Amino acid sequence: MKKKPNSLKQKFREAKMVIDGVLDRRHPVLVHIVPMRRCNLACAYCNEYDDVSKPVPIDEMIRRIDKLAELGSSVVACSGGEPMMHPEIFDIYKRIRHHGMMSGLITNGYYLNKERIQKLNDAGLQYLQISIDNVTPDEVSQKSLKVLDRRLQDLAQYAEFAVSINSVIGGGIKDPQDAVQVAKRANELGFAVSCGIIHDGHGTLKPLSDVEATAYNEVKRIGKVGYSMIHGFQENLANGKANDWKCRAGARYLYICEDGLVHYCSQQRGTPGTPLAAYTKDDIWREYNTPKPCAPLCTIACVHRASHMDFWRDPQDQNLVSSIA
Repeated sequence: MKKKPNSLKQKFREAKMVIDGVLDRRHPVLVHIVPMRRCNLACAYCNEYDDVSKPVPIDEMIRRIDKLAELGSSVVACSGGEPMMHPEIFDIYKRIRHHGMMSGLITNGYYLNKERIQKLNDAGLQYLQISIDNVTPDEVSQKSLKVLDRRLQDLAQYAEFAVSINSVIGGGIKDPQDAVQVAKRANELGFAVSCGIIHDGHGTLKPLSDVEATAYNEVKRIGKVGYSMIHGFQENLANGKANDWKCRAGARYLYICEDGLVHYCSQQRGTPGTPLAAYTKDDIWREYNTPKPCAPLCTIACVHRASHMDFWRDPQDQNLVSSIA
């Protein structure tokens, strides 16, 4: 029988992350790092993959993880592409945990089975998220409940880490009610439930239709819907409203692409575009204070979550950024 995730330890880790974040503004709270840009799928709304890239060599991945530890990163999550295609993904997680950083995985779920789930347990994975786009595969997405249900059952039986299933609305998904069915199934299996509003190709807002809004509200009623919902971030997006917030991308949140460059997020590649190996606390402080023009219509909830602990302090000021530079 599997060991259940220790909710007390999990809450302690999360509380420590928040306390450390409040006490020290010059370290990343959440990092998404790409060990593999290639993906086995080709979802129509996604621009975060290709079908040719090779995995980042493990020696280089270890150097990048060591650098993130040097910067004081709290949580390091592998995304893609499809990170489970990396042949040494379990060694990557062992290195993350070696430094005491919290570890996460964003995956499409296709490569999960009993053996790999156990290896993720052994490597120290703590959080896993799968976004499921529909009930049956179509030309928009094959991340479907019909295909992945067997994997979800394996996760329910064997995973010793926390699992969150994200049902999605928008971005060309044909039937918004599919998100409701996905959320119900995730809830039945004992997983956390969240609901994502898919951004467009630029990572910006696409307001929900009436049908989509009805499905969105149903998902919210089914289960735990995620940190970002609590603070109204996605609520505003669902209603087609902009958000007034301080995006701390490049500071509290880092997106490290397969080339080892630091970007604001997956939708803002090239900014700042600095090699991680050369990134410093001064870069973090500059980006912490830099206002982001894309923030009001952004739908990247993970950036919002990482930025939220600083919502009450340090107004972003371009003049301040100039003086820092």
